[in-house]
Amino acid sequence: MDLDAVTKQSVLHAKPDGLTLQYGTAGFRTKAEHLDHVMFRMGLLAVLRSKQTKSTIGVMVTASHNPEEDNGVKLVDPLGEMLAPSWEEHATCLANAEEQDLPRVLVDIGEKAAVNLHQDAFVVIGRDTRPSSEKLSQSVIDGVTVLGGQFHDYGLLTTPQLHYMVYCRNTSGQYGKATIEGYYQKLSAAFVELTKQASCSGDDQRTLKVDCANGIGALKLREMKHYFSQGLSVQLFNDGTKGKLNHLCGADFVKSHQKPPQGIEMKSNERCCSFDGDADRIIYYYHDADGQFHLVDGDKIAALISSFLKEPLLEIGDSLSLGVVQTAYANGSSTRYLEEVMKVPVYCTKTGVKHLHHKAQEFDIGVYFEANGHGTVLFSKAAEMKIKQLAKELEEDKKRKAAKMLENVIDLFNQVADRQVISTTDAERQAVKPPGLQEAINELVKKYRLSRAFVRPSGTEDIVRVYAEADSQENADSLAYEVSLAVFQLAGGIGERPQPAESPEQFLDDLPLFS
Repeated sequence: MDLDAVTKQSVLHAKPDGLTLQYGTAGFRTKAEHLDHVMFRMGLLAVLRSKQTKSTIGVMVTASHNPEEDNGVKLVDPLGEMLAPSWEEHATCLANAEEQDLPRVLVDIGEKAAVNLHQDAFVVIGRDTRPSSEKLSQSVIDGVTVLGGQFHDYGLLTTPQLHYMVYCRNTSGQYGKATIEGYYQKLSAAFVELTKQASCSGDDQRTLKVDCANGIGALKLREMKHYFSQGLSVQLFNDGTKGKLNHLCGADFVKSHQKPPQGIEMKSNERCCSFDGDADRIIYYYHDADGQFHLVDGDKIAALISSFLKEPLLEIGDSLSLGVVQTAYANGSSTRYLEEVMKVPVYCTKTGVKHLHHKAQEFDIGVYFEANGHGTVLFSKAAEMKIKQLAKELEEDKKRKAAKMLENVIDLFNQVADRQVISTTDAERQAVKPPGLQEAINELVKKYRLSRAFVRPSGTEDIVRVYAEADSQENADSLAYEVSLAVFQLAGGIGERPQPAESPEQFLDDLPLFS
Protein backbone atom coordinates (compact mmCIF):
# COMPACT_ATOMS: atom_id res chain seq x y z
CA MET A 1 0.00 0.00 0.00
CA ASP A 2 1.67 3.20 -1.22
CA LEU A 3 0.73 5.56 1.59
CA ASP A 4 2.75 8.44 0.15
CA ALA A 5 0.74 8.26 -3.07
CA VAL A 6 -2.48 8.13 -1.05
CA THR A 7 -1.44 11.21 0.92
CA LYS A 8 -0.60 13.18 -2.22
CA GLN A 9 -3.84 12.22 -3.94
CA SER A 10 -5.91 12.89 -0.82
CA VAL A 11 -4.81 16.54 -0.81
CA LEU A 12 -6.78 16.92 -4.04
CA HIS A 13 -9.87 15.61 -2.21
CA ALA A 14 -9.41 17.42 1.09
CA LYS A 15 -11.83 16.90 3.96
CA PRO A 16 -13.68 20.07 5.06
CA ASP A 17 -12.81 21.14 8.60
CA GLY A 18 -15.27 20.04 11.27
CA LEU A 19 -17.39 17.85 9.00
CA THR A 20 -18.48 14.55 10.58
CA LEU A 21 -20.60 11.96 8.79
CA GLN A 22 -21.83 8.48 9.64
CA TYR A 23 -22.30 5.49 7.33
CA GLY A 24 -25.84 4.26 7.89
CA THR A 25 -28.38 2.06 6.16
CA ALA A 26 -28.30 4.38 3.15
CA GLY A 27 -24.52 4.83 3.21
CA PHE A 28 -23.35 8.45 3.38
CA ARG A 29 -25.70 11.27 2.40
CA THR A 30 -25.41 15.04 2.62
CA LYS A 31 -25.07 18.08 0.39
CA ALA A 32 -23.09 17.16 -2.74
CA GLU A 33 -20.46 19.86 -2.20
CA HIS A 34 -19.35 18.17 1.04
CA LEU A 35 -18.77 14.70 -0.42
CA ASP A 36 -15.63 14.83 -2.59
CA HIS A 37 -13.33 13.53 0.14
CA VAL A 38 -15.86 10.85 1.12
CA MET A 39 -16.04 9.53 -2.42
CA PHE A 40 -12.25 9.34 -2.71
CA ARG A 41 -12.02 7.49 0.58
CA MET A 42 -14.83 5.07 -0.30
CA GLY A 43 -12.78 4.21 -3.38
CA LEU A 44 -9.94 3.34 -1.01
CA LEU A 45 -12.24 1.32 1.22
CA ALA A 46 -13.76 -0.57 -1.72
CA VAL A 47 -10.26 -1.75 -2.70
CA LEU A 48 -9.56 -3.01 0.83
CA ARG A 49 -12.93 -4.75 0.98
CA SER A 50 -12.33 -6.35 -2.41
CA LYS A 51 -8.92 -7.63 -1.30
CA GLN A 52 -10.34 -8.96 1.95
CA THR A 53 -13.26 -10.82 0.30
CA LYS A 54 -11.35 -11.75 -2.88
CA SER A 55 -14.43 -10.50 -4.73
CA THR A 56 -15.76 -7.65 -6.81
CA ILE A 57 -17.20 -4.81 -4.72
CA GLY A 58 -19.69 -2.20 -5.93
CA VAL A 59 -19.80 1.56 -5.27
CA MET A 60 -23.06 3.39 -6.02
CA VAL A 61 -23.14 7.19 -6.15
CA THR A 62 -26.70 8.26 -5.32
CA ALA A 63 -28.85 9.91 -2.67
CA SER A 64 -31.97 7.98 -3.63
CA HIS A 65 -35.11 9.96 -2.67
CA ASN A 66 -33.20 12.98 -1.29
CA PRO A 67 -33.40 16.37 -3.06
CA GLU A 68 -31.37 16.91 -6.22
CA GLU A 69 -28.72 19.04 -4.50
CA ASP A 70 -27.83 16.16 -2.15
CA ASN A 71 -25.76 13.14 -3.02
CA GLY A 72 -24.41 10.05 -1.35
CA VAL A 73 -22.49 6.80 -1.69
CA LYS A 74 -22.95 3.21 -0.60
CA LEU A 75 -20.87 0.08 -1.04
CA VAL A 76 -22.25 -3.23 -2.32
CA ASP A 77 -20.87 -6.50 -0.92
CA PRO A 78 -20.03 -9.62 -3.00
CA LEU A 79 -23.49 -11.21 -3.26
CA GLY A 80 -25.22 -7.92 -4.02
CA GLU A 81 -26.09 -7.26 -0.39
CA MET A 82 -25.47 -4.20 1.76
CA LEU A 83 -22.03 -3.60 3.25
CA ALA A 84 -21.27 -5.73 6.33
CA PRO A 85 -21.89 -3.83 9.63
CA SER A 86 -18.25 -4.11 10.74
CA TRP A 87 -17.20 -2.41 7.51
CA GLU A 88 -19.78 0.33 8.05
CA GLU A 89 -17.70 1.24 11.10
CA HIS A 90 -14.55 1.25 8.98
CA ALA A 91 -16.30 3.51 6.46
CA THR A 92 -17.26 6.00 9.16
CA CYS A 93 -13.75 6.08 10.64
CA LEU A 94 -12.15 6.52 7.23
CA ALA A 95 -14.53 9.28 6.11
CA ASN A 96 -14.00 11.29 9.31
CA ALA A 97 -10.23 10.89 9.61
CA GLU A 98 -8.26 14.13 9.47
CA GLU A 99 -5.83 14.40 6.57
CA GLN A 100 -2.74 13.69 8.66
CA ASP A 101 -4.39 10.58 10.16
CA LEU A 102 -5.60 9.04 6.90
CA PRO A 103 -2.58 6.71 6.33
CA ARG A 104 -2.76 5.41 9.89
CA VAL A 105 -6.51 4.74 9.64
CA LEU A 106 -6.02 2.83 6.38
CA VAL A 107 -3.35 0.66 7.99
CA ASP A 108 -5.57 0.06 11.03
CA ILE A 109 -8.46 -1.09 8.85
CA GLY A 110 -6.18 -3.42 6.94
CA GLU A 111 -4.87 -4.96 10.14
CA LYS A 112 -8.24 -5.28 11.90
CA ALA A 113 -9.87 -6.88 8.85
CA ALA A 114 -6.85 -9.09 8.05
CA VAL A 115 -6.62 -7.72 4.51
CA ASN A 116 -4.09 -9.39 2.23
CA LEU A 117 -2.61 -6.32 0.55
CA HIS A 118 -1.07 -8.45 -2.19
CA GLN A 119 -4.50 -9.68 -3.31
CA ASP A 120 -5.93 -8.20 -6.53
CA ALA A 121 -8.90 -5.86 -6.19
CA PHE A 122 -11.77 -5.08 -8.56
CA VAL A 123 -14.47 -2.45 -8.09
CA VAL A 124 -17.54 -1.65 -10.20
CA ILE A 125 -19.08 1.82 -10.07
CA GLY A 126 -22.50 3.23 -10.94
CA ARG A 127 -24.17 6.60 -10.54
CA ASP A 128 -27.57 8.28 -10.79
CA THR A 129 -28.50 11.32 -12.88
CA ARG A 130 -27.78 14.08 -10.35
CA PRO A 131 -25.66 16.93 -11.75
CA SER A 132 -22.98 16.19 -9.14
CA SER A 133 -22.77 12.43 -9.67
CA GLU A 134 -20.32 12.23 -12.57
CA LYS A 135 -17.65 14.31 -10.82
CA LEU A 136 -18.13 12.43 -7.56
CA SER A 137 -17.81 9.11 -9.39
CA GLN A 138 -14.43 10.26 -10.68
CA SER A 139 -13.37 10.86 -7.07
CA VAL A 140 -14.25 7.23 -6.33
CA ILE A 141 -12.14 6.13 -9.27
CA ASP A 142 -9.22 8.23 -7.97
CA GLY A 143 -9.42 6.35 -4.68
CA VAL A 144 -9.56 2.95 -6.38
CA THR A 145 -6.63 3.56 -8.69
CA VAL A 146 -4.28 5.11 -6.12
CA LEU A 147 -4.39 1.81 -4.20
CA GLY A 148 -3.78 -0.17 -7.36
CA GLY A 149 -7.32 -1.48 -7.75
CA GLN A 150 -8.90 -2.29 -11.10
CA PHE A 151 -12.35 -0.95 -11.90
CA HIS A 152 -15.20 -0.88 -14.37
CA ASP A 153 -17.31 2.29 -14.54
CA TYR A 154 -20.83 1.39 -15.67
CA GLY A 155 -21.80 5.05 -15.70
CA LEU A 156 -25.53 5.69 -15.32
CA LEU A 157 -27.26 2.82 -13.47
CA THR A 158 -30.15 2.27 -11.12
CA THR A 159 -29.11 1.00 -7.70
CA PRO A 160 -30.67 -2.46 -8.32
CA GLN A 161 -28.71 -2.71 -11.55
CA LEU A 162 -25.41 -2.19 -9.75
CA HIS A 163 -26.34 -4.85 -7.17
CA TYR A 164 -27.08 -7.19 -10.08
CA MET A 165 -23.71 -6.47 -11.74
CA VAL A 166 -21.82 -7.24 -8.52
CA TYR A 167 -23.67 -10.52 -7.98
CA CYS A 168 -23.17 -11.65 -11.57
CA ARG A 169 -19.44 -10.96 -11.48
CA ASN A 170 -19.01 -12.85 -8.22
CA THR A 171 -20.91 -15.92 -9.44
CA SER A 172 -18.90 -16.20 -12.67
CA GLY A 173 -21.95 -15.42 -14.75
CA GLN A 174 -24.11 -18.20 -13.26
CA TYR A 175 -26.70 -15.67 -12.07
CA GLY A 176 -26.62 -13.74 -15.34
CA LYS A 177 -24.52 -11.61 -17.66
CA ALA A 178 -22.94 -8.61 -15.93
CA THR A 179 -24.15 -6.22 -18.62
CA ILE A 180 -27.09 -3.87 -19.06
CA GLU A 181 -28.42 -6.09 -21.82
CA GLY A 182 -28.02 -9.14 -19.58
CA TYR A 183 -30.03 -7.39 -16.87
CA TYR A 184 -32.84 -6.46 -19.26
CA GLN A 185 -32.98 -9.95 -20.77
CA LYS A 186 -33.05 -11.78 -17.43
CA LEU A 187 -35.72 -9.64 -15.78
CA SER A 188 -37.93 -9.21 -18.82
CA ALA A 189 -37.92 -12.95 -19.54
CA ALA A 190 -38.96 -13.66 -15.94
CA PHE A 191 -41.67 -10.99 -16.11
CA VAL A 192 -43.11 -12.29 -19.38
CA GLU A 193 -43.15 -15.85 -18.04
CA LEU A 194 -44.82 -14.76 -14.80
CA THR A 195 -47.55 -12.77 -16.53
CA LYS A 196 -48.52 -15.85 -18.51
CA GLN A 197 -49.73 -17.28 -15.19
CA ALA A 198 -51.90 -14.29 -14.29
CA SER A 199 -55.33 -13.36 -15.54
CA CYS A 200 -55.91 -9.89 -16.95
CA SER A 201 -59.28 -8.18 -16.75
CA GLY A 202 -60.29 -5.88 -19.60
CA ASP A 203 -57.96 -5.41 -22.53
CA ASP A 204 -55.46 -8.13 -23.33
CA GLN A 205 -52.73 -5.47 -23.41
CA ARG A 206 -51.72 -4.44 -19.92
CA THR A 207 -50.86 -0.77 -19.45
CA LEU A 208 -48.91 0.94 -16.68
CA LYS A 209 -48.21 4.60 -16.05
CA VAL A 210 -44.84 5.10 -14.37
CA ASP A 211 -43.73 8.18 -12.44
CA CYS A 212 -39.94 8.06 -12.78
CA ALA A 213 -39.23 10.83 -10.21
CA ASN A 214 -37.22 12.70 -12.89
CA GLY A 215 -34.43 10.24 -12.19
CA ILE A 216 -32.39 7.36 -13.57
CA GLY A 217 -35.44 5.08 -13.69
CA ALA A 218 -36.76 6.94 -16.74
CA LEU A 219 -33.60 6.43 -18.74
CA LYS A 220 -33.31 2.73 -17.93
CA LEU A 221 -37.00 1.86 -18.24
CA ARG A 222 -37.08 3.56 -21.63
CA GLU A 223 -34.24 1.26 -22.70
CA MET A 224 -35.85 -1.81 -21.19
CA LYS A 225 -39.52 -1.51 -22.12
CA HIS A 226 -39.21 -2.95 -25.63
CA TYR A 227 -38.01 -6.23 -24.08
CA PHE A 228 -41.53 -6.86 -22.74
CA SER A 229 -43.58 -4.75 -25.15
CA GLN A 230 -45.77 -7.72 -26.09
CA GLY A 231 -47.07 -8.08 -22.54
CA LEU A 232 -47.01 -4.55 -21.12
CA SER A 233 -47.44 -1.04 -22.46
CA VAL A 234 -45.46 1.42 -20.31
CA GLN A 235 -46.02 5.18 -20.32
CA LEU A 236 -43.31 7.29 -18.66
CA PHE A 237 -44.01 10.46 -16.68
CA ASN A 238 -41.63 12.76 -14.81
CA ASP A 239 -38.95 11.39 -17.09
CA GLY A 240 -36.31 14.05 -16.46
CA THR A 241 -36.99 16.17 -19.52
CA LYS A 242 -38.36 18.85 -17.21
CA GLY A 243 -38.74 19.17 -13.46
CA LYS A 244 -36.30 18.46 -10.64
CA LEU A 245 -35.34 15.08 -9.27
CA ASN A 246 -37.79 13.88 -6.57
CA HIS A 247 -39.56 17.26 -6.48
CA LEU A 248 -43.31 16.77 -5.98
CA CYS A 249 -42.97 13.31 -7.48
CA GLY A 250 -41.47 9.90 -6.80
CA ALA A 251 -42.31 7.07 -4.40
CA ASP A 252 -41.43 8.99 -1.23
CA PHE A 253 -43.67 11.92 -2.18
CA VAL A 254 -46.64 9.69 -3.03
CA LYS A 255 -46.25 7.60 0.13
CA SER A 256 -45.82 10.59 2.45
CA HIS A 257 -48.59 12.74 0.95
CA GLN A 258 -51.02 9.94 0.10
CA LYS A 259 -51.77 11.48 -3.27
CA PRO A 260 -50.57 11.20 -6.89
CA PRO A 261 -47.40 12.96 -8.01
CA GLN A 262 -47.49 16.07 -10.11
CA GLY A 263 -47.05 15.52 -13.82
CA ILE A 264 -49.27 12.45 -14.20
CA GLU A 265 -52.97 12.35 -15.10
CA MET A 266 -54.92 9.43 -13.67
CA LYS A 267 -58.20 8.04 -14.89
CA SER A 268 -60.25 5.67 -12.77
CA ASN A 269 -58.76 2.20 -12.34
CA GLU A 270 -55.61 2.97 -14.33
CA ARG A 271 -52.53 1.18 -13.03
CA CYS A 272 -49.89 3.66 -11.86
CA CYS A 273 -46.64 3.38 -9.96
CA SER A 274 -43.73 5.53 -8.79
CA PHE A 275 -39.98 4.96 -8.51
CA ASP A 276 -37.67 7.00 -6.33
CA GLY A 277 -34.57 8.82 -7.59
CA ASP A 278 -32.37 5.73 -7.97
CA ALA A 279 -35.24 3.35 -8.81
CA ASP A 280 -34.85 1.00 -5.84
CA ARG A 281 -38.32 1.77 -4.46
CA ILE A 282 -41.66 1.15 -6.12
CA ILE A 283 -45.21 1.77 -4.94
CA TYR A 284 -48.47 1.39 -6.86
CA TYR A 285 -51.70 3.39 -6.73
CA TYR A 286 -54.96 4.05 -8.58
CA HIS A 287 -58.20 6.04 -8.47
CA ASP A 288 -61.41 4.05 -8.09
CA ALA A 289 -64.62 4.82 -9.97
CA ASP A 290 -65.53 7.41 -7.33
CA GLY A 291 -62.21 9.21 -7.66
CA GLN A 292 -60.87 7.92 -4.35
CA PHE A 293 -57.08 7.51 -4.22
CA HIS A 294 -55.79 4.06 -3.22
CA LEU A 295 -52.14 3.39 -2.38
CA VAL A 296 -50.60 -0.06 -2.76
CA ASP A 297 -47.45 0.45 -0.71
CA GLY A 298 -44.77 -1.99 0.35
CA ASP A 299 -46.96 -3.54 3.06
CA LYS A 300 -49.69 -4.38 0.56
CA ILE A 301 -47.19 -5.51 -2.07
CA ALA A 302 -45.74 -7.96 0.47
CA ALA A 303 -49.24 -9.23 1.31
CA LEU A 304 -50.15 -9.70 -2.35
CA ILE A 305 -46.91 -11.54 -3.12
CA SER A 306 -47.38 -13.74 -0.05
CA SER A 307 -50.95 -14.54 -1.13
CA PHE A 308 -49.71 -15.49 -4.58
CA LEU A 309 -47.04 -17.80 -3.16
CA LYS A 310 -49.01 -19.27 -0.26
CA GLU A 311 -51.84 -20.70 -2.35
CA PRO A 312 -49.84 -23.19 -4.45
CA LEU A 313 -47.78 -24.19 -1.40
CA LEU A 314 -50.97 -25.05 0.47
CA GLU A 315 -52.48 -26.91 -2.48
CA ILE A 316 -49.62 -29.37 -2.71
CA GLY A 317 -48.80 -29.45 1.01
CA ASP A 318 -45.21 -28.49 0.33
CA SER A 319 -42.82 -28.11 3.25
CA LEU A 320 -41.01 -25.03 1.92
CA SER A 321 -40.88 -22.36 4.60
CA LEU A 322 -42.46 -19.00 3.76
CA GLY A 323 -41.91 -15.94 5.95
CA VAL A 324 -42.59 -12.22 5.74
CA VAL A 325 -40.26 -9.71 7.35
CA GLN A 326 -41.49 -6.27 8.36
CA THR A 327 -40.40 -3.36 10.51
CA ALA A 328 -42.31 -1.84 13.40
CA TYR A 329 -43.54 0.80 10.97
CA ALA A 330 -45.48 -1.68 8.86
CA ASN A 331 -49.23 -1.16 8.81
CA GLY A 332 -50.70 -3.26 11.62
CA SER A 333 -53.61 -4.27 9.39
CA SER A 334 -51.21 -5.89 6.95
CA THR A 335 -49.54 -7.79 9.78
CA ARG A 336 -52.89 -9.05 11.05
CA TYR A 337 -53.97 -10.02 7.54
CA LEU A 338 -50.81 -12.03 6.96
CA GLU A 339 -50.88 -13.77 10.34
CA GLU A 340 -54.61 -14.28 10.84
CA VAL A 341 -55.95 -14.70 7.30
CA MET A 342 -53.01 -15.97 5.28
CA LYS A 343 -51.43 -17.84 8.22
CA VAL A 344 -48.00 -16.64 7.15
CA PRO A 345 -45.43 -16.04 9.91
CA VAL A 346 -44.36 -12.41 10.21
CA TYR A 347 -41.11 -11.27 11.81
CA CYS A 348 -40.09 -7.78 12.89
CA THR A 349 -36.64 -6.23 12.51
CA LYS A 350 -35.07 -2.82 12.82
CA THR A 351 -35.68 -0.35 10.02
CA GLY A 352 -33.37 -0.73 7.03
CA VAL A 353 -33.22 -3.12 4.10
CA LYS A 354 -30.05 -4.79 5.39
CA HIS A 355 -31.88 -5.96 8.54
CA LEU A 356 -34.90 -7.26 6.62
CA HIS A 357 -32.71 -8.96 4.03
CA HIS A 358 -30.67 -10.81 6.65
CA LYS A 359 -33.80 -12.16 8.36
CA ALA A 360 -35.48 -13.10 5.07
CA GLN A 361 -32.52 -15.32 4.18
CA GLU A 362 -33.57 -17.70 6.97
CA PHE A 363 -36.56 -18.95 4.91
CA ASP A 364 -36.88 -20.97 1.72
CA ILE A 365 -39.01 -18.08 0.51
CA GLY A 366 -38.45 -14.78 2.30
CA VAL A 367 -40.62 -11.76 1.47
CA TYR A 368 -39.71 -8.33 2.72
CA PHE A 369 -40.89 -4.85 1.89
CA GLU A 370 -40.71 -1.65 3.82
CA ALA A 371 -43.83 0.47 3.51
CA ASN A 372 -41.83 2.95 1.41
CA GLY A 373 -41.42 0.42 -1.41
CA HIS A 374 -37.97 -1.00 -0.68
CA GLY A 375 -38.11 -4.77 -0.88
CA THR A 376 -37.93 -8.04 -2.78
CA VAL A 377 -38.49 -11.80 -2.56
CA LEU A 378 -35.65 -14.22 -1.79
CA PHE A 379 -35.68 -17.86 -2.87
CA SER A 380 -33.42 -20.65 -1.73
CA LYS A 381 -32.17 -22.98 -4.48
CA ALA A 382 -34.70 -25.58 -3.42
CA ALA A 383 -37.46 -23.00 -3.57
CA GLU A 384 -36.39 -21.82 -7.02
CA MET A 385 -36.82 -25.33 -8.39
CA LYS A 386 -40.19 -25.80 -6.71
CA ILE A 387 -41.60 -22.41 -7.59
CA LYS A 388 -41.17 -23.07 -11.30
CA GLN A 389 -43.54 -26.01 -10.88
CA LEU A 390 -46.02 -24.29 -8.59
CA ALA A 391 -46.78 -20.95 -10.30
CA LYS A 392 -50.54 -20.85 -10.96
CA GLU A 393 -53.11 -18.29 -11.80
CA LEU A 394 -54.09 -16.04 -8.86
CA GLU A 395 -57.88 -15.85 -8.74
CA GLU A 396 -59.45 -12.40 -9.09
CA ASP A 397 -61.38 -12.73 -5.84
CA LYS A 398 -58.10 -13.49 -4.04
CA LYS A 399 -56.59 -10.34 -5.49
CA ARG A 400 -59.53 -8.22 -4.35
CA LYS A 401 -59.50 -9.80 -0.90
CA ALA A 402 -55.80 -9.08 -0.41
CA ALA A 403 -56.09 -5.53 -1.77
CA LYS A 404 -58.84 -4.49 0.68
CA MET A 405 -56.64 -4.39 3.76
CA LEU A 406 -57.54 -1.49 5.98
CA GLU A 407 -55.08 1.35 6.20
CA ASN A 408 -55.68 4.15 8.65
CA VAL A 409 -52.09 5.29 8.93
CA ILE A 410 -50.24 8.54 8.68
CA ASP A 411 -46.48 9.07 8.23
CA LEU A 412 -44.89 12.42 9.06
CA PHE A 413 -41.45 13.95 9.44
CA ASN A 414 -40.52 16.26 12.33
CA GLN A 415 -37.52 18.55 11.80
CA VAL A 416 -35.17 18.75 14.80
CA ALA A 417 -31.88 20.45 15.57
CA ASP A 418 -30.06 17.13 16.13
CA ARG A 419 -31.62 13.76 15.28
CA GLN A 420 -29.18 12.00 17.63
CA VAL A 421 -31.14 13.23 20.66
CA ILE A 422 -33.56 10.38 19.90
CA SER A 423 -32.53 6.75 20.26
CA THR A 424 -34.73 3.67 20.14
CA THR A 425 -34.85 -0.01 21.07
CA ASP A 426 -37.13 -3.04 20.50
CA ALA A 427 -36.83 -2.88 16.67
CA GLU A 428 -37.33 0.90 16.90
CA ARG A 429 -40.71 0.59 18.61
CA GLN A 430 -39.63 2.17 21.91
CA ALA A 431 -37.85 5.49 22.38
CA VAL A 432 -35.24 5.41 25.15
CA LYS A 433 -34.10 9.02 24.64
CA PRO A 434 -34.94 11.81 25.29
CA PRO A 435 -36.33 11.18 28.78
CA GLY A 436 -40.11 11.29 28.95
CA LEU A 437 -40.81 10.93 25.24
CA GLN A 438 -41.87 7.25 25.29
CA GLU A 439 -43.98 7.84 28.38
CA ALA A 440 -45.74 10.70 26.58
CA ILE A 441 -46.35 8.51 23.52
CA ASN A 442 -47.75 5.71 25.70
CA GLU A 443 -50.27 8.07 27.28
CA LEU A 444 -51.35 9.44 23.90
CA VAL A 445 -51.83 5.96 22.43
CA LYS A 446 -54.19 5.05 25.28
CA LYS A 447 -56.64 7.67 24.02
CA TYR A 448 -57.38 5.88 20.74
CA ARG A 449 -58.74 2.45 19.76
CA LEU A 450 -56.49 -0.03 17.90
CA SER A 451 -53.73 2.51 17.96
CA ARG A 452 -49.94 2.46 17.79
CA ALA A 453 -47.33 5.19 17.49
CA PHE A 454 -43.56 5.18 17.03
CA VAL A 455 -40.82 7.69 16.39
CA ARG A 456 -37.34 7.19 15.00
CA PRO A 457 -34.52 9.47 13.84
CA SER A 458 -33.65 9.61 10.16
CA GLY A 459 -30.40 7.96 9.16
CA THR A 460 -29.51 10.78 6.78
CA GLU A 461 -31.12 14.07 7.88
CA ASP A 462 -32.01 15.97 11.05
CA ILE A 463 -35.62 14.84 10.91
CA VAL A 464 -37.61 12.43 13.04
CA ARG A 465 -40.20 10.12 11.50
CA VAL A 466 -43.52 9.99 13.33
CA TYR A 467 -45.75 7.01 12.65
CA ALA A 468 -49.30 6.77 13.97
CA GLU A 469 -52.06 4.24 13.41
CA ALA A 470 -55.62 4.09 14.76
CA ASP A 471 -59.09 2.74 14.03
CA SER A 472 -60.02 5.63 11.73
CA GLN A 473 -58.26 8.18 9.56
CA GLU A 474 -59.49 10.98 11.82
CA ASN A 475 -58.02 9.32 14.91
CA ALA A 476 -54.78 8.47 13.11
CA ASP A 477 -54.45 12.14 12.11
CA SER A 478 -55.14 13.29 15.66
CA LEU A 479 -52.69 10.84 17.22
CA ALA A 480 -50.01 11.77 14.67
CA TYR A 481 -50.45 15.45 15.51
CA GLU A 482 -50.21 14.87 19.26
CA VAL A 483 -47.13 12.65 18.96
CA SER A 484 -45.55 15.20 16.61
CA LEU A 485 -46.15 17.89 19.19
CA ALA A 486 -44.51 15.74 21.89
CA VAL A 487 -41.48 15.21 19.64
CA PHE A 488 -41.29 18.93 18.93
CA GLN A 489 -41.41 19.78 22.65
CA LEU A 490 -39.13 17.04 23.99
CA ALA A 491 -36.63 16.49 21.16
CA GLY A 492 -35.65 20.03 20.20
CA GLY A 493 -38.01 20.72 17.30
CA ILE A 494 -37.17 23.69 15.09
CA GLY A 495 -39.33 25.93 12.92
CA GLU A 496 -43.07 26.33 13.46
CA ARG A 497 -44.96 24.06 15.83
CA PRO A 498 -47.06 21.25 14.34
CA GLN A 499 -50.68 22.11 13.65
CA PRO A 500 -53.75 19.82 13.84
CA ALA A 501 -55.06 18.41 10.58
CA GLU A 502 -58.24 19.44 8.78
CA SER A 503 -57.92 16.54 6.39
CA PRO A 504 -55.09 14.12 5.52
CA GLU A 505 -54.03 16.17 2.50
CA GLN A 506 -54.42 19.51 4.28
CA PHE A 507 -52.48 18.18 7.27
CA LEU A 508 -49.48 17.25 5.18
CA ASP A 509 -49.56 20.34 2.97
CA ASP A 510 -49.85 22.83 5.81
CA LEU A 511 -47.06 21.53 8.07
CA PRO A 512 -43.78 23.31 7.33
CA LEU A 513 -41.98 20.99 9.74
CA PHE A 514 -42.78 17.93 7.69
CA SER A 515 -41.67 16.90 4.25
